[in-house]
Amino acid sequence: MTRYPRDFTGYGASPPDARWPGGARIAVQFVVNYEEGGENCLLHGDAASEAFLSEIVGAQPWPGQRHWNMESIYDYGARAGFWRLHRLFAGARIPVTVYGVASALARAPEQVEAMQSAGWEIASHGLKWIDYKDHTKEAELADMREAIRLHTEVTGAAPRGWYTGRCSENTVALAAETGQFDYISDTYDDDLPYWTQMGGRDQLIIPYTLDCNDMRFATPQGFNSGDQFFAYLRDTFDTLYAEGAAGQARMMSVGLHCRLIGRPGRVRSLARFIEYIQGFEGVWCPRRIDIAEHWTAHHPPVARVRPSQLDRASFLDHFGGIFEHSAWIAERAFRLELGPAHDSAAGLHSAMARVFRSASHDERMGILRAHPDLAGKLAAAQRLTADSTHEQASAGLDALTDRERASFEKLNAEYVAKHGFPFIIAVRDYDKAGILRAFHRRLEHATDIEFFEACRQVERIARLRLEALL
Repeated sequence: MTRYPRDFTGYGASPPDARWPGGARIAVQFVVNYEEGGENCLLHGDAASEAFLSEIVGAQPWPGQRHWNMESIYDYGARAGFWRLHRLFAGARIPVTVYGVASALARAPEQVEAMQSAGWEIASHGLKWIDYKDHTKEAELADMREAIRLHTEVTGAAPRGWYTGRCSENTVALAAETGQFDYISDTYDDDLPYWTQMGGRDQLIIPYTLDCNDMRFATPQGFNSGDQFFAYLRDTFDTLYAEGAAGQARMMSVGLHCRLIGRPGRVRSLARFIEYIQGFEGVWCPRRIDIAEHWTAHHPPVARVRPSQLDRASFLDHFGGIFEHSAWIAERAFRLELGPAHDSAAGLHSAMARVFRSASHDERMGILRAHPDLAGKLAAAQRLTADSTHEQASAGLDALTDRERASFEKLNAEYVAKHGFPFIIAVRDYDKAGILRAFHRRLEHATDIEFFEACRQVERIARLRLEALL
């Protein structure tokens, strides 16, 4: 593997300000997963009963048999839990996003009508609420297309958002390739939406949550009571709200299931949380499609060079001159395990510096000797590389007096005579006076110490060049 697809960088140390409507410090978004009637069941053509997210913790599939207790637990979500949530959110005047399993929606005409009357968004939760990890790409795509068709038939409109949930490694790419969705939510990797290039297009990702999620009422070491659920939601909100005060507005997702939070002993914790956040200024409670529309309008995708996605020729064309006259650094860096983490100045510099540091002493010496003298004959003859020309000009070395030029020429000669390579310094970090002070100081160094310092300066120059490009 020479290309690593996972992205550990994201927005890094400086996330953008979401700039939510009205200057809100946080967007709190509620999702109601409507899965009842779409779960594994012999009646649905599946080989076994459902075993996931119910009051029967640790349940196992029953191959070839209907599981009456499991079915009735799911039935509760449709018959009672949904309506309890509908009354709660309608009373609070909070529109939600429904992740609707298409086959479940087809079996719930009254619930769909209530969702639409309340102004809720109905996004797609797939054709059936089953695990896709062992499906072929072709089979998963076929189900995805049928989910879109059935969803459109049942609701009257195609879904604009997608979340499979029990997905495969192919799910996000397949959903992006359809070109159907304003956003996809099969990730849990950030506190803000972000763009990714996938399926031949810029695709908006609105991450979902498994921690602020009532599913933990049905998992080992999860929530044992509504108090625990409320406390966790409150603490999450408080943290993100405080971060929003620093000009970095955040997003909080809350995941709900009709058969879980819809129980009387749990729904009060959700009501308490809604009451809690309504006591704060600057809280926006949108649907996910509202977030997608806002992000697309205010934070559109920006075209940029992604080094990890370039072919060899393009990579060398862009970065072959980062280390002075030493394209072999870029050549070897290209063969490393590059990924999204290297699509920034810091990331690509790390890869190229690794190559430089692991090179032989003679190879590194060759790079040092490839650098021109400061304000030397090449500069006077206008024969520097474009990067070196700009760098020396930034410190005023292209406009020296005769006295200054004579001083530089004398120092250059003394330095090379002593150390065997030109004086190298990242001139963008200094003015003329600072460069001259460094020149005099480093002339006194032992050559082995100065070799180390020159290599450090070469890396610094490379970093500044990459920052200009990326």
